[in-house]
Order: sequence, then C-alpha cells, then structure tokens
Amino acid sequence: MPIVAADLPLQRLWQWERERADRIYLTQPLGEGRSRDFTWKQAMDEARRMAAHLQSLGLKPGARIAIMAKNSAWWYLADYAILMAGHVSVPLYASLTADTVRAILEHSEARVCFVGKLDHADEMEAGLPAAVTRIRLPQATPGEGVPWDDIVANTAPLAGTPTRPADDLATIIYTSGTTGMSKGVMHTFAAVAVAGKTVADTFGMRADDRFMSYLPTAHVADRWGTQYTALQGGCRVFFIESIETFLRDVAAARPTIFAAVPRLWAKFQQGVFARLPKQKLDRLLRIPLLNRWVKRKILKQLGFDQVRIALSGGAPLPPEVYGWYRGLGLELLELYGMTENFGLSHSARVGEVRIGYVGQPWPGVAHRLSSEGEVQVQTPAATIGYYKAPDLTRELLGDDGWIRTGDLGEVDERNRLRIVGRIKEQFKTSKGKYVSPAPIENLLSAHPFVEATCVCGAGLSQPFALVMLPGVGATRWDEAGERESLSRSLAEHVDAINARIAKHEQLGFVVVVVEQWTVDNNLITPSMKIKRASIEKRYGERFAGWAEQNRKVIWA
Repeated sequence: MPIVAADLPLQRLWQWERERADRIYLTQPLGEGRSRDFTWKQAMDEARRMAAHLQSLGLKPGARIAIMAKNSAWWYLADYAILMAGHVSVPLYASLTADTVRAILEHSEARVCFVGKLDHADEMEAGLPAAVTRIRLPQATPGEGVPWDDIVANTAPLAGTPTRPADDLATIIYTSGTTGMSKGVMHTFAAVAVAGKTVADTFGMRADDRFMSYLPTAHVADRWGTQYTALQGGCRVFFIESIETFLRDVAAARPTIFAAVPRLWAKFQQGVFARLPKQKLDRLLRIPLLNRWVKRKILKQLGFDQVRIALSGGAPLPPEVYGWYRGLGLELLELYGMTENFGLSHSARVGEVRIGYVGQPWPGVAHRLSSEGEVQVQTPAATIGYYKAPDLTRELLGDDGWIRTGDLGEVDERNRLRIVGRIKEQFKTSKGKYVSPAPIENLLSAHPFVEATCVCGAGLSQPFALVMLPGVGATRWDEAGERESLSRSLAEHVDAINARIAKHEQLGFVVVVVEQWTVDNNLITPSMKIKRASIEKRYGERFAGWAEQNRKVIWA
C-alpha cells in the first residue's frame, strides 16, 4: 500500500494539531479515579516544548534517545518530541534488569533517557550509564534528572512544522529475545507510516474510534497497533492506571478497537467463569429469551460492548477461546507479525476466519514458503536491518529483502497462513523422530487452567509438557481434592490431544508447575513468550526422573 508524504508521522501530527486542536487525543489515569485528557493542541504543545529542549542539548542529528517507562500519554509525547527534534527513539521494556538496560543503552549509544513509571525503578536506573542525561516523566519516582513538567513550563515550543524524509531512521526497537542479547531492529519513518496506514485503511478506521494502550509500548504491538494506527486516523487513545484497575479502565474507555494476547483473552474468560460458572452460563445461553441479554451483559461487564474490531496476536489462539467469544458476538481476528516487519505481515478478516490460521497477508504484503517450509515475508514495513549487526541482517533479509521469519508454515487454498512451529525449536526424540512443540502447546493451552506451557523431550522416547497454573489462587491446588480433580481433567485433556496428533508427537505425561514463570525469573519475555532454553535449563535435571515415574500427571 503506497504512502505519500502526508501519511508520515510528523505530517500527521501537524495535521491533527491544526484540524482537531480541541478534540481529545489522549486520556491518562492519575490515580484515585482521576484522569487527565490531552487535546491535540495540548499534547502537541508539550511535545513541541520537549522537542525544543532536546534541540538545546546540542546533540548531533539522529542521536539515540531512550524511553524507559510504562505506557502513558507522556511516553507517546516523548516519542514524538524525539522525532520532531531530529533524533531516533530507543524504547526499553519496563521490566528489564540493570545489566540489560546498560547493554542496550551502550549498544545504541543513547545520549538521553526519559525515565517514567516503573515497578523496579531503582534496579533499572542502576543500569543507566553515568553519561546518559535523564529526563523524568510525570509519575516517575523521585530521582536524578530534570522533571518533564519543569522543562515544559520553562521552554518555548518548537516553531514551525519540521518534517523528516521517509527513509530517515525513526526508531530502534530491541527485541525482547527468547535467547541471547537483544537485537536492535531499525525502522524508518516510511515503515512506521505504512504499517499504521495499512491497518487503518483495511479496517476502515473512523475518527471516533477508541484505542487502549496497555501492551508494552516498547514492543511493536502497541507502537504499531495502537500508537501509529491511531495516529493515522486521528483517534483517541486511553491508557490504564495499573493491572489491578485494568477492567475498570477498559469499562470507562469502551474501546472500539481492542487487541490482546491469547493469554489475556483466556484470563478475561476465566474472570467471567469466576463470577458465573461455565455450566450455569451455558444453561442461560441456551434459553432463547435470555440469550441475547446475557451476551450483552457479559460484553458490557468486560468493557467490550462497543468493540467492532477485536484482535489477538503474539501466540496461537486456542479454538475453544475463539469459539466462546464468537458465541458472545465478538469475532476475534488473529494477527501475525514480528518486530522486524513492524507487525505488518498477516491478519484474519471479518467473515473469513479459519481456526488455527493467522489469516492472509495485509495489502501490499506477500508471503512464500521455502523448501524447508519456512515462512518468508515481503513487506513495505520491513526493517532496514539490525543495528551494528550486518551479518545478522544478511541472515534475516537474504539477498532479496524477503524476511526469513524462522517460523514453519502452511498456506491454504485462500492464501491463509497457518504457523506450525519454529525451525530452531524442533527437537528429536530417542526414536529419531522430530517434534514441533508449538502446535502441541497451542492444543494444551485450550485447557482453562493452563496458563502457559512448554513441550520438551529431546532424547526421551516421547515428548512431555510442563504446564504452569494461573497465578491467582494457585494455593488452592495445595488441597488434595483440588489436585486430584485437576489431574483427572488434565489427563483427559492430554488423551484428547494425543488422539489428534501423530504417534511420535503424543505426550507421555505432563508436569504441573505451580511456580510462576515471569520476566523477573527469566522464564518469559516481556512480550509474554516463554523462554524455552531457560525453562529447560531450570527443570532439565528432573526430566529423566519424571519420565521414569510412568504417571500421566506429575506435580512438581
């Protein structure tokens, strides 16, 4: 999908500042039920003042400026200020260790860092090199650096409507990485613009659409699916106060466009079942006179009663979860993309969903399968490469610019793509048979009490699965009756899965892990993907012993 100069981010900002000056753009919770609305005029005034301050620092054009904070209105404004001032934004996840913070800032050669609200502020700030200038966003804990509000109050706004060429570098996004050092993915103004515009045009974005920003802004999902898509349409964006206030914040926003990872869609569903048991809900939905009222009530309680486009990405969506939401009248559309293509790869379309498939290429995107079955994508939002890593860039883009995704795929007769695993994640059993864990993990995740799972078994006669339980209420499984009930349910679930897959892939047993896999213990990434190598290292010494127990369900 071709773009013109007017589609580029800075041009869009100037357009909405001029045409929609008094319309609300950003809504930021402040705690205790209070919030602050930013009109386009107010948002742009603060961004202009911060851009002028950045220019006063005497940095060379294209300097790297980091943003280390949870999602907020000021995160977006800091990003825009960086672009207006002629520099490059480097977002950092709000849950990194000090060592990772230091490694990214040193690798990117960041000169300035915006520091905002963080859960472990002292630890993360300990990773900031001494030479990096700090600017403290509102809601940041007190510390070194000049407060945002002080700069805004004492700096005249940047004048005029400066623009940047389409091929200028706009941002370097460091991948969350399931293994090794994060890679710095470079994206231009053109890539950022075409990704957002394609979504806006394909889904018919409207000026009154409302978005929620809560997925990590350092990840491409929010940058693409919320920030820059909403920017194309001049739409309103709501932020959340915290995880604890999430449902309240969503209910207040009543989003019309909403995206989540499968793990969250499942959590929303479990929250409904906690208030109204599934069996009772199923009975109510079978009553013709109550059916429609119950569906509307559930969607309104979730805050989804005005959602017209519901999206799911980041991992396969269990068919049972999809079917449940569709039964309520909410058709979830799966997305597939990666940091390297700014998310612009594949999406299901309304009325064309096929369970287990991530949909067709977006307009302007093409795909192909290599002789090994690897999905390769040609997209106008492709990265120009990994920062300071020419060898990795050649490995990613080859000689023809097609992104090598590392995913194994299949394509149906309507050009819809199905992801069947990762090339590098396949392992071989002692019988010499290869197993792709991802499809089996997808089937396991359909169980209501499977929060996350990791299929292992290299060198064993049969694969097995580690299964993590939901964190909330995990202590209930300490009771013998509860454990026995869940064990029976999991055993039945595994039997049903084994009946659907090849004999060499069938699970010999499952291990139930009450311990939570978190970013802090290095078992999942900030974007909620399991770190397979870390999980196998943590439990690997016990694999052989578990296999010898000859039990279908084992509690670790």
